[in-house]
Amino acid sequence: MILRHSILAAALPLALFAGGAHAGKSATPMTADYVGTTEAMAADAVYFVVTDRYVNGDPSNDQHEQGRDKGAAYFTFDRPTPGAEAEGDNIGYLGGDFRGVLDNADTIRDMGFGAVWITPIVDNPDEAFTGGKRAEKGGFLTDGGKTGYHGYWGVNFYKLDEHLPSEGLDFAGFTKAMRDRQLKVVLDIVANHGSPSYSMPKPQPPYGQLFDRDGKLIADHQNLPPDKLDPANNPLHAFYNTKPGLAELSDINENNPAALDYFVGAYSQWIDQGAAAFRVDTIPWLPHAFWKAFAERIRAKRPGFFMFGEAFDYKAEKIAEHTWIENGAYSVLDFPLKEAMAEVFGRQRLGYERIAPKLFLDGGPYRDPYALMTFYDNHDMPRLDASDAGFIDAHNFLFTARGIPVIYYGSETGFMRGAAEHAGNRNYYGQARVDAGKDHPIQQAMRRIARVRAASPALQRGLQVNLEMAGDRAAFYRVLQHEGVSQIALVLLNKGDAPTDFAVSDRLQPGRWRNALDGTQVRVKAGGALRATVPAHGVQVFVLDAPVRDAALRASLDRAAKGAKPRG
Repeated sequence: MILRHSILAAALPLALFAGGAHAGKSATPMTADYVGTTEAMAADAVYFVVTDRYVNGDPSNDQHEQGRDKGAAYFTFDRPTPGAEAEGDNIGYLGGDFRGVLDNADTIRDMGFGAVWITPIVDNPDEAFTGGKRAEKGGFLTDGGKTGYHGYWGVNFYKLDEHLPSEGLDFAGFTKAMRDRQLKVVLDIVANHGSPSYSMPKPQPPYGQLFDRDGKLIADHQNLPPDKLDPANNPLHAFYNTKPGLAELSDINENNPAALDYFVGAYSQWIDQGAAAFRVDTIPWLPHAFWKAFAERIRAKRPGFFMFGEAFDYKAEKIAEHTWIENGAYSVLDFPLKEAMAEVFGRQRLGYERIAPKLFLDGGPYRDPYALMTFYDNHDMPRLDASDAGFIDAHNFLFTARGIPVIYYGSETGFMRGAAEHAGNRNYYGQARVDAGKDHPIQQAMRRIARVRAASPALQRGLQVNLEMAGDRAAFYRVLQHEGVSQIALVLLNKGDAPTDFAVSDRLQPGRWRNALDGTQVRVKAGGALRATVPAHGVQVFVLDAPVRDAALRASLDRAAKGAKPRG
């Protein structure tokens, strides 16, 4: 019997949208433990926003007049990027804030996300930067004329930037309100650098300065290039390195114990106010010893606190070092998989065989490949250049394969597809696009598969066993058998332009399989096959809530468990 299912246009019933709602509770003892990761964060797909560019929920905090009294070179609000005006690019503040995110929390949750990653919240300079090379279309690490709208130019890491809160909605209030809407807040943190610090025509405080929790000046680059700093004789230089780092940014001295104390204290404060996890900016720019010490001190306060780093490198063996226990046991953004996803789902439309080896399911270099953050683009690279169908295919894979999915704001509608930084990558999204996006075909398809993941423990934390991954077709199992929960999910993917038939009998366990997209059931007899037609650019997920009894599947899972065994 051939089952012909199309992906339903309607969203899944809300009753299905509780993690593990249909996970089987085994009535018989399970003989083996099959789990890809025990990381709790794996339950939550992550929606990433550059906060200033998402939605302006409170115009009263926009600071329109900031810097204007000093002239055109200094004002901070609405500074079109030279040469990129046609793309709508901007290097000034545009008004996005906590209220804009909170006002759309229900929409984000409805799309299937359990967490929102926001850009840094710490205080940034109140003027545009007058040094460096001019920021313009096509520029990279060019900051002249730019503001700290993105949050990465901290001058006081204990102080909340004034562009973000509203009356009655500081960071603690924001995280609480988000939790009330079943969304965790992932906070982007920086310890590698502060604000741009030299090359200005004249000193421009607070650029290059650093303040403590009491507002006391504790570091000052004094508009000097790094090699002119004198940390041995000037205490205000001791926080900074005497070698250049990224662009003209003040490069933190990782060997100064006071620097570690400063950042542990600052970020502990934001944990106390509700940050549920950290994304660590530019993690390779500080040594493993620094991050190991940082992790130990943070987790002494919050055991098991989840952190993932940005190591912008496509070599798995290189970024994997950050995941090792001896280096702090961070997760990382999965750049090697991102590279393959762009090839497979972008305009090239290469086959799934490009993805298979980048999953590192068997003996790879990572401590825990199932807790890696999987993505296809972000704010530091060109957005995915794909058709609507390409985005749908990417989401069908991302929300069913191993790892924790991260989606950059606007991708649910193909917003500014293919655009690089300073060419529209970080353009303002706005409430009108949020509202219109609910009817967009990319968002509708993403909502369906993301909500399937949110309801399936196997898709969140289960081991992955590939059956087929080549051309336009992929088929794999995700299996979880852990702490009394047992679930087998069979994922069928088709990124082709025509429907394709699957007949799966390999390691297929008999039983009553449930179609996770429409709730219908398929009975599979011993020795039989599960047959399904997957539509063009479609996905099917069949779920069996039962312990693993098939001997061949058990053998594959034993190998998968060994291959994914955490390093160290």
